[in-house]
Amino acid sequence: MAHPNSFGARATLDVGGKSYRIWRLDALKDHGFDPGRLPYGLKILLENLLRTEDGVAVRADEIRALAGWDPAAQPSREIAFTPARVVLQDFTGVPALVDLAAMRDAMRALGGQPDRINPLAPVELVIDHSVIVDDFGHNQSFRRNQEIEYRRNVERYKFLRWGQTAFDNFRVVPPDTGIVHQVNLEHLARGVFTRDADGVTEAYPDTCVGTDSHTPMVNGLGVVAWGVGGIEAEAAMLGQPISMLIPRVVGFKLSGALPEGTTATDLVLTITDLLRKHGVVGKFVEFYGPGVAAVPLANRATIGNMSPEYGSTISIFPIDEETLAYLRFTGRPEEQVALVEAYAKAQGLWHDPAHEPQYSERLELDLSTVVPSIAGPKRPQDRIPLTEAKPALAKSLAALPGAPQSNPAVVQLPDAGEFPIDHGAVVIAAITSCTNTSNPAVMMAAGLLAKKAVERGLRRKPWVKTSLAPGSRVVTDYYEKAGLTAYMDQLGFNLVGYGCTTCIGNSGPLIPEVSEAVRANDLAVVSVLSGNRNFEGRIHAEVKLNYLMSPPLVVAYALAGTMDIDLFNDPLGRDAEGRDVHLRDLWPSAEEIQAVIRSCISSDMYTRGYESVFDGGELWRGLDTPEGSLFDWQDDSTYVRNPPYFQGMPRQPQPVSDIRGARVLALLGDSVTTDHISPAGSIGKDTPAGQYLREQGVEPQDFNSLGSRRGNHEVMIRGTFANVRLRNQIAPGTEGGWTRDFTRDGAPVATIFEASQNYLKAGTPLVILAGKEYGSGSSRDWAAKGTVLLGVRAVIAESYERIHRSNLIGMGVLPLQFPEGQNAASLGIRGKETFEIIGVEAFNGGVTPETVRVRAGDIEFDALVRIDTPTEAAYYRHGGILQYALRQLLE
Repeated sequence: MAHPNSFGARATLDVGGKSYRIWRLDALKDHGFDPGRLPYGLKILLENLLRTEDGVAVRADEIRALAGWDPAAQPSREIAFTPARVVLQDFTGVPALVDLAAMRDAMRALGGQPDRINPLAPVELVIDHSVIVDDFGHNQSFRRNQEIEYRRNVERYKFLRWGQTAFDNFRVVPPDTGIVHQVNLEHLARGVFTRDADGVTEAYPDTCVGTDSHTPMVNGLGVVAWGVGGIEAEAAMLGQPISMLIPRVVGFKLSGALPEGTTATDLVLTITDLLRKHGVVGKFVEFYGPGVAAVPLANRATIGNMSPEYGSTISIFPIDEETLAYLRFTGRPEEQVALVEAYAKAQGLWHDPAHEPQYSERLELDLSTVVPSIAGPKRPQDRIPLTEAKPALAKSLAALPGAPQSNPAVVQLPDAGEFPIDHGAVVIAAITSCTNTSNPAVMMAAGLLAKKAVERGLRRKPWVKTSLAPGSRVVTDYYEKAGLTAYMDQLGFNLVGYGCTTCIGNSGPLIPEVSEAVRANDLAVVSVLSGNRNFEGRIHAEVKLNYLMSPPLVVAYALAGTMDIDLFNDPLGRDAEGRDVHLRDLWPSAEEIQAVIRSCISSDMYTRGYESVFDGGELWRGLDTPEGSLFDWQDDSTYVRNPPYFQGMPRQPQPVSDIRGARVLALLGDSVTTDHISPAGSIGKDTPAGQYLREQGVEPQDFNSLGSRRGNHEVMIRGTFANVRLRNQIAPGTEGGWTRDFTRDGAPVATIFEASQNYLKAGTPLVILAGKEYGSGSSRDWAAKGTVLLGVRAVIAESYERIHRSNLIGMGVLPLQFPEGQNAASLGIRGKETFEIIGVEAFNGGVTPETVRVRAGDIEFDALVRIDTPTEAAYYRHGGILQYALRQLLE
């Protein structure tokens, strides 16, 4: 089909002797629109629609609606966005690949051609979520963790290598290379994408979606990118556009410059605090103003990375000279940099500090007001000025159940003698996560602080498990060149791997003697990390308080060994002469940091570090790779199993039905995250998942993490709603994956998995009841997949985080919302009632009902249907997005 080109936007751009076809935004001026008034992010979406116009998914009306965007309007108009590429990490990438492999089997079973199931958009998967800090504190830690990682994950890694050969447009960055968002920032992101189409080279903005909520990190480069569920990403890989509503855009004006002694981490925690309070869920945030030029690109990337922590879809910086400087600094070819500059200027995407686009809302921050900060103990948005950290700890301890009082435990270690630890002791100090390890300034600050500490005779406290897990090999290269590796090692911050580690719960075991003391005295101990997530139960099951902070502060707290310290006034320790050593004595100045960066980091480090990024090391290249276009499923595999989503699937969808006789599987409170829902972290030997693995002959030491087993639905459904900190109100007095089983006499307390199996046998549908911000956190597709496989037909919540609501629909689960200002408690619902949900069958007539009638025993109310677009309604009618995509390809 010929492109309609309804607005005459097709044009040619010449750069460096090459010609590119582009779709000019200013062509809309001839049709009465002014694209110059639009925010940067909406210009990117507008180009996307101009380029992908086909008269069906993208029509001229949608282009007019976006070009005529009303900043004051509430989102109501649907558009179809087609990303240039898809990025995956291995925890979400493995199940995505499992689903594609299963779709090939289903395509064959339905009489279609299996090879039609193939990524149409470029897909890049980075294996970064599998390394665990099993070993730490010495020079062989990296090698040992790597060997353990391969031993645990060899099935998965062989499967991923098969996928790389079996599917087109699918590339894998092997383990022990880096973290997906840092690799994306430093290497994969193009700024401007090119492709051959109809015999010409087309240039257009680099955009992507990723199966991790921190995908917006490349917003710092001016790349429109956000996190989606694995289900939605799979559809994008198969050529399905992503349905979205034209968003509201918050303009965030920056002025001034950061004061001495503050870091990018302090800035991003401040912005997170401001934006979460303002309310930006589902909105675009765009930075503008004279202060933008003063924000280094690494800082911009840190801000973009934290978008999910305050709920925005993106947090973007327009392209400017700093963007080009970073592209050159990280080794991008000069030809690519020239194209980015020319394209941005031709399309009105170049940042003009004097120009203020139209925005729906505005905020402003004077960078000079930022102060050193941390966040915790269980949410990234809970910022604490560093000056208030000590009293904040006391307040957090007092808020714990039983308000624990001092209860020191005596620990004895072979190399450190005997010492006491008490509440507030730091037992994990981790420099990890792309959020900060992509930023040379904060990483050099940590190294310089370590150097000064060692020179003054300080050491980490012996009960602290320390680790360094950067997001790319460039970090260790510049540490080595700067002579800082030895000092980090002396404080126990030896390299443990290149991956997310502690930030995603792969912190490994505590020091055994410390672990025993924590459990024996029920101590409320602390982790400190340079990450982006610190949700309850995420970092380590034995650690109750978790704080996010900059890498140099992680080093400082490892030296202190406790959060019960005033870092501005209390000494970290004493030097060889008995003099107090304070943090101010060790903190490097901005000029010291920049001097080391100038002398020790060069673009050739990035060029060398990424020149063979897809090749992998000896362990990767030595894997025995399966062959063939269809995967040979193994019945005895405990990592990769053929999922049940397509079993018995007819060529045409069956009508949806009202939900009758349903029971409540879980009644939950506010801020239940995907960490609470989705299987993640370690596997306990007595949990349903652990029992299953033992039945399969797997020993507990080889359980690996739940995330690593996302390709096996049998493990994953047993870990859904099994977070040790989950509180299900229909099973009072319990904590973890417990509920009440109303199929049995007396409705006894049972595991959620066990009860769900009984409900499934009885043919009883299930519902989940929840409070505000249900499903916030990481974009984990298994939070939705596990939900549907447990037998849940609907979720009723006060509000949803964007990605999880989308994922529920993508798996055929109906998301409903309580009436405004009401919840289960205010309606008198206790979770013991039998539910009916009436009005769902309206979908069969092609109508999306605004509300459905819910009956919970004698209580009735109208619930808002949170299926927001016609495309989402189609996914729901088909039983999910994958079933919809498969049937489309069958046609």
